Amino acid sequence: MDRIFKIFSKEYVNINQAALLLGSFAFLSQILALFRDRAFAHFIGPGATLDAYYAAFRIPDLIFISIASLVSVTVLIPFIASKIPGEKISEEARKFLSNVFTVFFLVMILVSLIAYLLMPYLVSFIAPGFTAIMQTKVVMLSRIMLLSPILMGLSNLFGSLTQLFRKFFIYSLSPVFYNLGIISGVIFFYPRFGIYGLAMGVVLGALMHFLVQTFASKTLGFTFKFSFPINFKDVKQVAMTSLPRTLGLAFNNVALISIIALASYLESGSISIFNLSFNLQSVPLNIIGISYAVAAFPTLAKSISLGKMDEFKSHLKEAARAIVFWSLPVVFLFIVVRAQIVRVILGSGSFSWENTRLVAASLAIFSISVVAQGMIALLSRAYYAKGNTRRPLSTNFFCSIFIIILSYLFIYIFKNIPIFHYFIESMLKVTDIPGTEVLMLPLAYSSGTILNSIILWFFVRRDFMKGDSFITKTFFQSLGAAFFLGLVAYLSLNIFSPIFGTTTFWGVFLQGFISGILGIWAAILVLHLLGNEELKEIIKTFKTKFWRAKVVAPPQEGL
Repeated sequence: MDRIFKIFSKEYVNINQAALLLGSFAFLSQILALFRDRAFAHFIGPGATLDAYYAAFRIPDLIFISIASLVSVTVLIPFIASKIPGEKISEEARKFLSNVFTVFFLVMILVSLIAYLLMPYLVSFIAPGFTAIMQTKVVMLSRIMLLSPILMGLSNLFGSLTQLFRKFFIYSLSPVFYNLGIISGVIFFYPRFGIYGLAMGVVLGALMHFLVQTFASKTLGFTFKFSFPINFKDVKQVAMTSLPRTLGLAFNNVALISIIALASYLESGSISIFNLSFNLQSVPLNIIGISYAVAAFPTLAKSISLGKMDEFKSHLKEAARAIVFWSLPVVFLFIVVRAQIVRVILGSGSFSWENTRLVAASLAIFSISVVAQGMIALLSRAYYAKGNTRRPLSTNFFCSIFIIILSYLFIYIFKNIPIFHYFIESMLKVTDIPGTEVLMLPLAYSSGTILNSIILWFFVRRDFMKGDSFITKTFFQSLGAAFFLGLVAYLSLNIFSPIFGTTTFWGVFLQGFISGILGIWAAILVLHLLGNEELKEIIKTFKTKFWRAKVVAPPQEGL
């Protein structure tokens, strides 16, 4: 029991240690997410049914982002940190959190009820290209999933405490249980309840996500409860601080809704192709970019609150360089071995070879923005730590509009300009497959995301770094290593493809795996020859045995 409490109670102060822990659990969560998507591909396959399932997510996701982010971790942590003078939760912090919990819970219930009643009208905006029968299914699925944003929002509210006190281990468990719930829906509920069983799995995953964070808050000596009378001054201050960030996130979600709505007019299965490839590119994003951004944020917030700007800059630089260091090689690796990745992960049952090639092409386009997405997650948190949510808002608003415009523009150009059509299909090797116009959607999303990161990077340099170009050296070193990784992996694929063949799972897996490993070793060699500081720091972190720590919780007999 001591060891169990030790794991749950351990604090992670070093950013690399915390990011490695978060990255490890993100990796586990993403492995489960890949099993989830493989189950979708195997039992259902890209088509009208899976399109309806993914379309049904849009309104619950919009509610979660629009309402839950008003009391998100990134906004609450600076408020809570200012009300906790030491390492224990004060009565002032308890009252503050209870006030926020009460208002948030009531608002989420009200908004979800309104969405439930309006869902038949909202579906015309989500999937206007669907038939009436399919739109009815989307309505039912969305109504079931409306329980998810309530549970996930409460879970994130509770998670603000576990992040603030750097209990990253237990914080990291929630996404794992969330994906386990969805997988249970595919395996156990779908055979019995059909497509509606998938929505039940989503709700089950959200419930387990919530229960983990509830347990975590209790271990910290805090239980959320309804609070009356409510101090609306504190709640209003949180809401007003959060509002720009919430609107920024909502704009991005509206851009995704517009993309899904446009995809509903395309070939059947287009929404599925877009979402499956989007989920695949999210694996390196969550493991690298999000992990470093989450690990860095509590430290950034505390540095700002204590006025330690030099420490703030140091941690921001460290996290930014780490994201670039890890992400660039992954981009090249995913582009080169994309077909092998998709076929190994999704290629079974109802998932055809044509589906494989389309998802692989879409994955390659998404991959070019992985670095940008990771940097957006970090640079936005730099502003949130300072309490400035307006800069990310304006940037997200502009780039979301840009993504929507590009989606329509690229599809129009793709359909009406043959040379552009031929260039895209030839470059991605999908010339003989129908439905390739769906590739314009990830192209629009990646283009807008890259622009977003460039704008944020420019303003962060100006507002925090006084013009200091803090990632240039790491960027070019990592880019050089990534180039050799891609080159070695590409040459290895051409060597191993005739040896292992492309008709069996193990043949595809071995050629992709061995080629990837050889490419990674080539990248490590290049980084070593360049004397890369990030590589030295990562090796040093692994040598610290960061999983070991003194027991923070009292022994069993003291409980």
